[in-house]
Amino acid sequence: MLNREEVLEAIKDVQDPEIRKSLVELGMIRDVQIEGTNVSLEVVLTVPGCPLKAKMQDDIEAALKPLGVTHVDIRFGAMNEEERARLSAQLQAERQGGGQAPQAGANTAEGPLSPLLAPGSKTKFIAVASGKGGVGKSTVTVNLATALARAGKKVGIIDADIYGFSVPDMMGISQRPVVIDQTILPVERHGVQVMSMGFFIADNSPVVWRGPLLGKMIRSFFSDVHWDDLDYMLLDLPPGTGDVALDVHQIIPHSSEIIVTTPHATAAYVAVRAGVMARKTKHDILGVVENMSYLECGHCGEKQYVFGRGGGATLARELGVDLLASIPLGLPDFNVVDPEDSPSIYKADSPTGKLYLELAEKVIHKLEK
Repeated sequence: MLNREEVLEAIKDVQDPEIRKSLVELGMIRDVQIEGTNVSLEVVLTVPGCPLKAKMQDDIEAALKPLGVTHVDIRFGAMNEEERARLSAQLQAERQGGGQAPQAGANTAEGPLSPLLAPGSKTKFIAVASGKGGVGKSTVTVNLATALARAGKKVGIIDADIYGFSVPDMMGISQRPVVIDQTILPVERHGVQVMSMGFFIADNSPVVWRGPLLGKMIRSFFSDVHWDDLDYMLLDLPPGTGDVALDVHQIIPHSSEIIVTTPHATAAYVAVRAGVMARKTKHDILGVVENMSYLECGHCGEKQYVFGRGGGATLARELGVDLLASIPLGLPDFNVVDPEDSPSIYKADSPTGKLYLELAEKVIHKLEK
């Protein structure tokens, strides 16, 4: 006859989709009752009305089916304040990486920033920068991150463009991150974990902050967010060489930088400054991505060079690095009613999606060779 221990053993691999840990390990399974082939239990959520509880229910039912369970009655409750504080403390302890000290430049008055920055961390940081706005830097960031995830890597994005945040909208993210006491869980979309100022601003309101507050928010994206053990963290920097970009360069002990430009000569000329800043702050330049390189006719395939030619190659030559990709001008196929689609993410099998996969493979080769 089925017993409680067998039920818990069967569902031990079912995870909270946001915390990405076992429901059993987190103590979220309560009041297991068994009557013949019927099982009832309670799942205690971190917050009431969790949007992913349907997935948890499906996963629990699938895990119990091999035991011969014919019906599962799942009730959803919510943790009380004490339980949430205890879970937050557990997650914070994990973020400290077992008490390891962070690398030089990664300390704050509050202590270590994140295990992502600790000695021995496998996470590689890629800052995506541009000299000026309007060149498609964020588009490159979200599509490169998605392509890396499609290649099997664990990837995160920090939308560090505090004034011009756009990553949540571009990736089609409508939900806000779950906050457990003092711990923030990143939102996952297309296999990429995302954190952005946009999650905390209502109605697309402008951010009217001065430099010190901006730096504090960027630091909190490391210190207060429960990231997975990522392979790659991409940072979508604001254009230019202002306070936020400087803060990010100082927080991260070492990163590789991708400079985005258009083919226009002036865009490439301005982008040189972003490259010089990276080197002055002792960060490597991984290469250049030329965005909006050409417009391809949908009927004859002829390429029209709307913004001129050669800016990306000129910038790469000026910085002594590779031109990693030339991305055409265009928009992804986007079906607003399809939950799998996002406004700015190219499908993997589209021509531009394949270009981003090639870019991801080049990045992996350069950083893991």
